[in-house]
Amino acid sequence: MFCTQQPRSDDSFPLFLQILRRAGVLARLLMCSVLLLMLTVISGKVSEAQAAGSSAGKHRPAASGAKGRKRVVRKKAAPAAARAPARPRRRGRAAAVGVAAGAATAATAGAAVAANASSNAAALPPVNTKPELLPRCGFTAASKQHIFSRGVYVLDEQTNTPLFERNADTVAPIASVTKLMTAIVWLDQKSLPMSNRLEVTEDDLDTLKFTHSRLNVGASLSRADMLHIALMSSENRAAAAMSRDYPGGRPAFIAAMNARAQALGMKQTRFENATGLSPDNVSTPRELAELVKAANRYQLIRNDSLDKQKIINIGHGQLQYINSNRLIRYGQVNATVQKTGFINESGHNMVLRLLVHDRRPVIVTMLGSGSADGSRLDGVRIAKWLNCSLN
Repeated sequence: MFCTQQPRSDDSFPLFLQILRRAGVLARLLMCSVLLLMLTVISGKVSEAQAAGSSAGKHRPAASGAKGRKRVVRKKAAPAAARAPARPRRRGRAAAVGVAAGAATAATAGAAVAANASSNAAALPPVNTKPELLPRCGFTAASKQHIFSRGVYVLDEQTNTPLFERNADTVAPIASVTKLMTAIVWLDQKSLPMSNRLEVTEDDLDTLKFTHSRLNVGASLSRADMLHIALMSSENRAAAAMSRDYPGGRPAFIAAMNARAQALGMKQTRFENATGLSPDNVSTPRELAELVKAANRYQLIRNDSLDKQKIINIGHGQLQYINSNRLIRYGQVNATVQKTGFINESGHNMVLRLLVHDRRPVIVTMLGSGSADGSRLDGVRIAKWLNCSLN
C-alpha cells in the first residue's frame, strides 16, 4: 500500500495520520533501541578498560593469608607513593620554613648561652696567672721551717715573680760566691788570650785565713784553666792570680768588681777581694739573683761552673779537680750556673740558676746554712717544690 500511489481523499487522511503516528512511534522505539545498544556497548568498553586498569601491574593473584595481605597493602600504597611527587613544592617550602625557624631558634638559644657565659665569666674572680709554690707540692708552713739556710730568695725569672723569701734583704758575707763577679770582671777585658799561662806567686797566698791550696807557688796554668778551677772547684789561689792579672793590678780589679755591682743595681753589695775569703764581701739573697743573671750571660762561666771534673796541667805535673757542689757533681738538679761558698762568718752558701722541667729558669740563692749538707738539702727541697708547682 506504500508503493502504490493513491489519490488523496478526505476519507483516507485520518488513516494516513495514524500510519504516520505509528511510524514515528516505531522510529522512536528504533532510536531508543539503538541508543540503548550504543550505551550498552560503551558501558562494556568502559568496564573492560576499568578492569584492565585495575589489573595492570598484577603478575599474580593476591595470595591468601598474612603474606598476601601484606603484598596487597604495599601494592595499594604504591599509587599514593607515585602521586607523592605532585606535592614537593609545598613540602619543600614547609621544610625550608621549618629549617629557618629551627636555625633562628638555635641562634637565639646560642646567643642566650653566650650571654649567660659572658655574665658568668664577668661574675667570676680573675684567674691568678702568677706562678706560686703550692701546698700540695710540699710547700707548707711546716716544711718551710725545715729550710736550713738563714737567707733564701727564689725568683721565677720568666715572670720576675718571687716564689719564696726568707731574710732576702739581709746583708751577709757571701764567701766564694764572690768568684762569679771575679769571672765576669776578668772576662770583660777586651783582649784576653785564654791560652797564655799564669804563674802562681807568693802574692796569691791567703794571708787572711791561711787556707790551703793544691796550687803551689811556681805552678803555671793557662788562663782558661785558672778560670775553670776557680769556678768549678772554688780554687782561691787561681782567683787571686786572676785578680792580679788585670790592667792596674789587684786594686783596679776590686774597683771594677764594685763598679759592676752598682751597675747591676746591687746597692748593698761590697767586695774587698777576688776570692771571697774576706767577710767584708757582702750582699743579700735578693741582690745575688742579679749577679746570677749576669753570670749566666757568659758561656765560659756556664760551662766551667757546671763541669764535674777536670785534669789540669800545672807545668810540672797534673792535678785533678772536681766540682765543689755535690748537687751538680751527682746530677741532682738541672742548672745553667752554680756557685758555692764557705767561710766561718758566712756559713755555707749556694746560688743556682735552675731549669725547671729543663726549660723554665728559676734563680735560687741561699746564704748561711750551718752545714754543707744543710745547703745541699735546701737545694733538693726547693727543686722539688719547683718541679711540682710550675709548668
